[in-house]
Amino acid sequence: MTRQNGGAPLECATPLEPAVLMEYWLALLPAVEEAAVEEHLFGCDDCGDRLRETIELSEGLRSLARSGSLRVVVGDGLVRHAVDAGLRVREYAFAPGQTVACTVSADDELLVARLAADLSGAARVDLSFCDPLGVERQRMTDIPVGSEAGSVVLQESLTFAKGSPSTTMIARLLAIDPKGDERLLGEYTFQHTRTIPGPPEWEW
Repeated sequence: MTRQNGGAPLECATPLEPAVLMEYWLALLPAVEEAAVEEHLFGCDDCGDRLRETIELSEGLRSLARSGSLRVVVGDGLVRHAVDAGLRVREYAFAPGQTVACTVSADDELLVARLAADLSGAARVDLSFCDPLGVERQRMTDIPVGSEAGSVVLQESLTFAKGSPSTTMIARLLAIDPKGDERLLGEYTFQHTRTIPGPPEWEW
């Protein structure tokens, strides 16, 4: 928040976006953008207050994400940070149409799937999870993606994966146009084999 001639406080006319503040705190911005953000924060108390709120939120989300208990789309920076921090990361890479045999061990701390896709021109992308018959069981709408990223990074819930019997799950990346029509960007089949003792079959 800025002040004019010692008078009443004025709200920032060009507030920094929450995503920019988050990436700034996580050191994910290019050097030029980082310098611009720092210059703005130096003269803007309002955005400085919002940055402090972002830091609190970021640290909470980071702790939750590091727990591996969430099914969530993440940035590649989080995966790199987890590897650098010494976490045991199990990672699978999928091409569109590919079936991948996967599992999880009791020692794994993060479970990641990289879903390759051409995301160019997609204004909105949904991630749909289906049973072996192709019936949708869950959908993540308007997931965060970069049009030039070339893939979506899915962090699967370790709590779910470690407790899941051997099963098959189909994930679909869908581009949604302004009219709500869907276009398939890629379909990926997870063939999960349970290696931790537990129930042998899965009922959707």
